[in-house]
Amino acid sequence: MSAYTDAQKKKLRDEIYLKNRVQIEGIAFAPDIFKHLDISGKYIEQVNILFAGDKHAHKDVEFPPSFLTPEGGYPTQLRWDRDSPISLVYEDGQYNLYDSGTVVIEKVLFVGRPRFYNLKTSDGSAMRTVAVDYGYGALFVAYSNECSLKDKGLDCLFCNINATKSLYGEAQGISWKTPQQVGETIAAGYKDGYSHLTVSGGFIAERREVEYYLDVAEAVQEHTGLEDFNGTACIGAPLDFSVFEKYKAAGFRTIATNVEIWNGKLFDVICPGKAQQCGGRRNWLNALDEELRVFGKHRVRTTFVAGLEPKQSLLEGIEDLTERGVVVNPSPWNVCVGSPLEGHRTPMHDWHWEIAEKTAALYKRYAFTWDELRDANASATMVPCDLFRLEAGIEAEETGQVRAAV
Repeated sequence: MSAYTDAQKKKLRDEIYLKNRVQIEGIAFAPDIFKHLDISGKYIEQVNILFAGDKHAHKDVEFPPSFLTPEGGYPTQLRWDRDSPISLVYEDGQYNLYDSGTVVIEKVLFVGRPRFYNLKTSDGSAMRTVAVDYGYGALFVAYSNECSLKDKGLDCLFCNINATKSLYGEAQGISWKTPQQVGETIAAGYKDGYSHLTVSGGFIAERREVEYYLDVAEAVQEHTGLEDFNGTACIGAPLDFSVFEKYKAAGFRTIATNVEIWNGKLFDVICPGKAQQCGGRRNWLNALDEELRVFGKHRVRTTFVAGLEPKQSLLEGIEDLTERGVVVNPSPWNVCVGSPLEGHRTPMHDWHWEIAEKTAALYKRYAFTWDELRDANASATMVPCDLFRLEAGIEAEETGQVRAAV
């Protein structure tokens, strides 16, 4: 770790503030702009598993998933929005980022393609469709790119998981992942320097999450040779809490159960399936308490979709759970293609900035560490984590990032 000067700290904070704006407002660019970039060759490509974050569909055109800020190396999602005041322009052989006509990043740094993206599993599946690079040495597996709640008319209103499969599943070769595929892919990724895994997906019709996750853990252990493979199991709140002991015994280091909404009445409206299929909001909160008992403080994570409820309500939930020892991730609500709320708007970027600042302060108040945030999150690339990292003086090379800017 190192102490930044005041000038360095201000510059890095400005980068995080710009990142926050980009995550909320997106970036405008011509969809064919990346014809000048060797995507899927030298540079990593966007693979739309679980959710698609762009405002507009582009199944016939490849985009890079993100870029790195020049000084702090903060991974920043590339979200396409034609109406954004922030724009990406290709000129004089390089990509420059503009804000209302003024250059804010000259020569944008995209990132290199991981070696395991070139590999296939033993059954011929492309490893890039099994696990994707989520930054800071983290891999993300979406075992199922669909959710059975749709068939019951109980989709979460902010979610576009089923629309993502319809748009990109066939074009990108994304389908159900077997434990064998996951084990082989994670082993290949870990050989390249990755060291954290999250497994997630939509609701399975039969709710056979436990059996599947245990099979995945066994396959990862077999192929990596690691008993503790630093995995996060992201699951729905079960009715039988005894399953938490099984996840821990299987080798998962952390666990995640995403409440999404703190306000009880809004929870029932925004997340009807979670309310009706999983014992209601109280069961979700009780599940977090039991996970804390089994896994320990700072080894349990929940996500709130920030922007769907009043600020005070959201902050109340963040502090309540953070104080208990839950790693809380206020993920900005991005209104995505195919979600029931498509056409609505998320709050302004400064609304989200205040949430991020206060969340980072709570991480510090309740003595979280960078390693704990990184282990419990699917990836510690969220703005609150960036702010925490800045205050802690943790430089880019200390984050576990294995992707080199090129």
